[in-house]
Amino acid sequence: QVNAKAKLTIVCGLDFKEYNRISSCDLPKEIWDKLEVTNEGTNQMKESRIDMLVHSDELFKMSSDESISSMFTRFTEIVNSLKSLGKT
Repeated sequence: QVNAKAKLTIVCGLDFKEYNRISSCDLPKEIWDKLEVTNEGTNQMKESRIDMLVHSDELFKMSSDESISSMFTRFTEIVNSLKSLGKT
């Protein structure tokens, strides 16, 4: 019964496309693992994204034709992406 509740809770938050990906899964843990790999990628992909973002951060510069607002937006996107991947 607990598994059914957990599965229902996860499924209620999915759109049709994501539901099709997990419809063959029986257990909530299977659903969670499949969604995690689909949305975050494997550990190797995650590390690759982190490396790319760290590199972008290290080379970050304001372009000559860029406003401070757009520069700040770009920087915030890099920082938020790193945080979402678990890198501070």
